[in-house]
Amino acid sequence: MKTNLISYYQESPEGREAEEILRSCVHCGFCTATCPTYQELNDERDGPRGRIYLIKQLLEGGEVTEKTRTHLDRCLTCRSCETTCPSGVQYGRLVDFGRAELEKKLDRPLAEKSLRWTLRNVLPRPALFGFLLKTGQLFRPLLPQAVKTKVPPKRAPISPWPAQHHARIMLALAGCAQPSATPATNVAAARVLDKLGITLVEQSKAGCCGAVSYHLGAHAEGRDYMRRNIDAWWPAIEAGAEALVMTASGCGAMIQEYGHALRNDPVYAEKARRISEMTKDISEILLAEDLSKLDIQAAEEKVAIHCPCTLQHAMQKGDAVEQVLREAGFNLAKTKEKHLCCGSAGTYSILQPELSHTLLNNKIKALTGDNPQKIVTSNVGCQLHLESKAAVPVTHWIELLDQ
Repeated sequence: MKTNLISYYQESPEGREAEEILRSCVHCGFCTATCPTYQELNDERDGPRGRIYLIKQLLEGGEVTEKTRTHLDRCLTCRSCETTCPSGVQYGRLVDFGRAELEKKLDRPLAEKSLRWTLRNVLPRPALFGFLLKTGQLFRPLLPQAVKTKVPPKRAPISPWPAQHHARIMLALAGCAQPSATPATNVAAARVLDKLGITLVEQSKAGCCGAVSYHLGAHAEGRDYMRRNIDAWWPAIEAGAEALVMTASGCGAMIQEYGHALRNDPVYAEKARRISEMTKDISEILLAEDLSKLDIQAAEEKVAIHCPCTLQHAMQKGDAVEQVLREAGFNLAKTKEKHLCCGSAGTYSILQPELSHTLLNNKIKALTGDNPQKIVTSNVGCQLHLESKAAVPVTHWIELLDQ
């Protein structure tokens, strides 16, 4: 793709990277076949190729309007297009940069700005989010149906965290929503790893991975979260921790980008690179271990696997969960359109509710055609989103192994 970026972008590292990504696109259009929003809306501007042109126009100093923002806002950042692209276009990095630049150039209506500010200041704060969630659960029976479906039900009491300590140490991220919305997930991971001779540790000072701010265009704010986490994890890494184990693939995908996001930071660049290299999804960890030690007695119930976009397209581990569950002897249901997003996509279900709901309905149909008794996934956002519509229980797959 021929480009003619304005000097402001030609002189910045981010702008030069964006130009390199733009030039790698060969206009083939293969990406449109796997883009959920293009499939639903049939508008070139709501597909990766069209959005690439919109970002190119922005960086070349062309006119940007509300329509430009509308089409960029509709992108799920699912990165399914990256898996399809024969030219290796790093679309996710380009759209993050384009959105951040558009935020600087085009002021949003007050209502939109307020909602985005609220999301950036509530979701990344576990204590505040937990308090609001408990309040919502308390009044859930009284809420309108549309709101009620957004509030997950109270969970059963969780099993205790393993008490014994092993020579092998790995780190876990508690995250933002997961401690209060799905509190059994990390405990289940810790109990499974304990049986494999691995101690899983949550560093109390580690917080939000930075994805909420970063994907909403607040890059400086997102990088601040990244630096705080690196500071929290670094002593344990220096002490010999083997890996950062992710039970929420949305966080895993973001943390694997730390090295890139902080590549120009003279203090954190090398630490961030190492953090990204050490970050693994829990499924990837288990595939490297002897699962016979778990002595799993798999139930006969049929289980449907939903692989989040962040695991299959960003982290490139789309088959890992299926491999683990097959090796463990679980009865897996047949599913369709595995590459398409469920519509959760971080804050997308809040910011784009109508399109998100359409994608959710499509995904539920694709997951339940073989009549599973349970749906499992690898990300808290997907779990809560699927749970709001599914007629069968939805859980994190690691809980199957723990049970």
